Amino acid sequence: MQKVLITGASRGIGRATALACGARGWTVGVNFVANAAAAEKTADEVRAKGGQAVTLQGDVADETDVVVMFEAAKSGMGGLTSVVINAGIVAPKSLLADMDVGRLRRMFDVNVLGAVLCAREAARYLSRDRGGPGGSIVLVSSAASRIGSPFEYVDYAASKGAIDTLTRGLAKELAAQGVRVNAVRPGLVETDIHASGGRPDRAIQLGPSTPIGRAGKAEEIAEAIVWFLKDASSYATGAILDVAGGI
Repeated sequence: MQKVLITGASRGIGRATALACGARGWTVGVNFVANAAAAEKTADEVRAKGGQAVTLQGDVADETDVVVMFEAAKSGMGGLTSVVINAGIVAPKSLLADMDVGRLRRMFDVNVLGAVLCAREAARYLSRDRGGPGGSIVLVSSAASRIGSPFEYVDYAASKGAIDTLTRGLAKELAAQGVRVNAVRPGLVETDIHASGGRPDRAIQLGPSTPIGRAGKAEEIAEAIVWFLKDASSYATGAILDVAGGI
């Protein structure tokens, strides 16, 4: 049975992934930063679907929080077999020339440093040469890393470009240790992240402009993530899968 830690699992793609894992009877670590009620609701729904769940508070941009979160996951879940590095932020639409350093630092602290810290801890816990069981790491990137998101948020796009590079490099480092590392790149998806960027209806408004003609659902992204967690993807590592409606 899989024991999966998912960062940023109280909403959006992380939440959908937690529920998809629960439906398979897996044990899920539901990470959150501040909204404990949302995390507990996700955990309850995981249990209702037949899985087990524990909630794990922690800011991925804080090294101490990340270390404590992984320790709590290992003890509370009886070990780890997989990690989904999903937590991320976006900011309001802006030209790079108008962005202040506070915004840029927070963007890269969460989306890049946070992902690297979580990947580091996952490598420490899963690598066979360190006593781990092997397993799977899945990072959530974005189609923005290919498109660049000009005139909206090139800082976010740049942060996701780093995720793509991390995926390829770490996959090569960990392949001999029984750990597969892959990434999923969503496109326009109906989640709450757009509201935090000041455009709650962004996915709905722009969805018809995609080749497939609509925005995606968080559940559709979750299924791709789960595939990378399963043995069905046992020969895939260093892969980056676009689930972006043709963008």
